[in-house]
Amino acid sequence: MAVTKKQYAQMANVQSPNSPIVKNCVWAFCTGGAICTVGQSMTNIYQQFGLKELDASNAATITLVFLGAFLTGLHVYDKLAKYAGAGSLVPITGFANAVVSPALEYKSEGFVLGLGAKMFTIAGPVLVYGITASILYGLVLWIFKLF
Repeated sequence: MAVTKKQYAQMANVQSPNSPIVKNCVWAFCTGGAICTVGQSMTNIYQQFGLKELDASNAATITLVFLGAFLTGLHVYDKLAKYAGAGSLVPITGFANAVVSPALEYKSEGFVLGLGAKMFTIAGPVLVYGITASILYGLVLWIFKLF
C-alpha cells in the first residue's frame, strides 16, 4: 500500500499528541530560575565566609558543576530534565550533565575508548563553537579598540 506524503502527515497528526507548550515553558522558566537562585544564594553564602565577589561566584560555579555531575551520577538530574526541559539544560549544571551522561553510558567500553572517547560527544560541539565565538568576539573587540 503506497501512502502519499499528505496521507502520512494526516496519520502522524492523528497519532501525535500536541505538546503543552505553555506548561513546558513555565516549568523550564521556574526550573532554570531555581537553579540560578541556588547559584546566587551560594555566591552570597561564600561571600559571608569572606570570599570576594569574583572568588565567591567562581566557587558557586564550581559547586554547581559538581552538583550537576553528582546528581547525574545518581540519575536524579535526568529525571529533573525530563520534566523541566531546557530549564535544567541551559544553566551550567546542564553542561555538567552533558559531560557526565555519555561518560556513564559508555563506561562499560573501557576508560579510553568508552569513557574518554565518548565523554565529550554532546558537550564537545558546545566547547568548540563557544571557544570559536569567544575568539571571534575578542578579535572584533580588539579591532574596534585600535580605531
